[in-house]
Amino acid sequence: MKPTTPPPPGDHQPRLLVLDVDGVLTDNRLVISADGSEAKNFYIPDGAGIRWLIEHDIEVAWISGRASEVTLRRAAELGVTEVHTGIRDKASSLQQLLDRLSIRSSDTVYVGDDLIDLPPMALVGVPVAVADAHPVVQEAACWVTERAGGQGAVREVCEWILETHGVWSELVNRQMTGDTP
Repeated sequence: MKPTTPPPPGDHQPRLLVLDVDGVLTDNRLVISADGSEAKNFYIPDGAGIRWLIEHDIEVAWISGRASEVTLRRAAELGVTEVHTGIRDKASSLQQLLDRLSIRSSDTVYVGDDLIDLPPMALVGVPVAVADAHPVVQEAACWVTERAGGQGAVREVCEWILETHGVWSELVNRQMTGDTP
């Protein structure tokens, strides 16, 4: 059984969070209407966590196996500029991203839920699986979140990253005092 607690903050200070979309940022459900439009469920507190990372100069990227206008729209709302959809070779896409951003793989967190996420998880310093990930993916992770994909798993990871950078307490205090940007 993999740990459901993150690695100690002193061991890592990630510079990049890479997220799968379907099953990590969403609850893995897709609604396709008769007119061809689609809908996905995103968990709003995950988005707040992503925004806080970006505000603290921590890169965030999404790599999805499925092309989706809904995914692109949600990323734009949150200010995520590194969005790669319709990607079958996620490891290659991740490596290109690391090279372009000059970020070491050891300084990267990848969160996945299904078998397509195994290759990029093998490349990073902190591979994470969501609570409802496939058992093989959970086994490949160094940490399995307590919450499921699309239900707060990303927020857990964001808070941990902010803690590793020593800014989580400050952020909470700013929220409590209303001193928010």
